Amino acid sequence: MSLPLGFTASPAGVLKVGPGFSLAARPTNAAPGFSGKKHDGAAALAARAPVLAQLQEQLFAESRFGGQRSVLLVLQAMDTAGKGGIVGHVVGAVDPQGVKLKAFKAPTEEEKAHDFLWRVRPAAPEPGMFGVFDRSHYEDVLIHRVHGWAGEAELDRRYEAINGFEAELAAAGTTVVKVMLHLGPDEQLKRLGARLHDPTKFWKYSSGDLDERAFWPAYMDAYQKAFERTSTASAPWYVVPADKKWYARLAVQEILIETLGAMNLQWPAGNFDLQHERARLKDA
Repeated sequence: MSLPLGFTASPAGVLKVGPGFSLAARPTNAAPGFSGKKHDGAAALAARAPVLAQLQEQLFAESRFGGQRSVLLVLQAMDTAGKGGIVGHVVGAVDPQGVKLKAFKAPTEEEKAHDFLWRVRPAAPEPGMFGVFDRSHYEDVLIHRVHGWAGEAELDRRYEAINGFEAELAAAGTTVVKVMLHLGPDEQLKRLGARLHDPTKFWKYSSGDLDERAFWPAYMDAYQKAFERTSTASAPWYVVPADKKWYARLAVQEILIETLGAMNLQWPAGNFDLQHERARLKDA
C-alpha cells in the first residue's frame, strides 16, 4: 500500500504499542512518520477526509444488506489533549448518521451499583456504525489506580474483564481502535492558561484539571500498565503525540483509514434487477 503524500511511514505502524513499549520514551511533540510542517498537515487532513468519509459510508451501506461489521474508536488522554478536536476534525468529516458517540462522565449512583462495564456495553456500536468513546471503560483502571480507589487484585480483574469485553466485540464484528493522545505537562499548562484568557473557552476550564496535574507521574504509570495488560492483537493501542494538534488529528485520521481500508469494504450490489429498473426509469 502506497503512503499518502507527506508520510514516510505508516502511522499505524510507528504508533502502535508493541512488546517492550515504553511510554516514557515516547516524545509528545514529535510527528512520527510525517515529513511536513503544520500547513502540510492541514492540507493532508483535508485531502484525506473524503477517503475516510467514503470508507465510513461503505461500512454503513454494508450493514443495510446484512453486514455485521462496525468500528469503535476509543479516545483516552489527559485533559486538554485534544479528544474534542479529534471528534470535530476527524470524525466530523464523516456522515453523522453513521456515527455513535458516547462521552463517558463520572458514573451515576445507579451505574456505581453495577460492575464497571455495565454502562459501557450498551454504548458499543451496532453493525454499520462508527462508534466513538470519548473517555471509556479505561477510566476504571486509570484514575482508580492513580487515586487508590481500587486495589491491585480488583485492577487485575478489570484488566481481564476489559480484554474479555473487547474480544467479544471483535468476535461480533467490531474492530476496536484504541488511541491515547500523549500530551506533555508543559503543553497542558499552556492550554489551560489559554482557556483562562479566552471567554469562549471558560466553559471548558475546570480547576480540577490543575489538581490532577499533581498526579502526572502516577497517570503515566497507570497508562503504561494499561498498555501492557490490554494492548492485544484484536484491540491494539496506538500512542499519538499530541503537543501538535495538527499532527494528532492527521495521525488518528490515517490510522482509521488504514483500519477501515484493511476491512476490504465494498459497495453493496443492491437487491434489484438493474436492467429492469433502468428500463422502468425510462418509462417513468
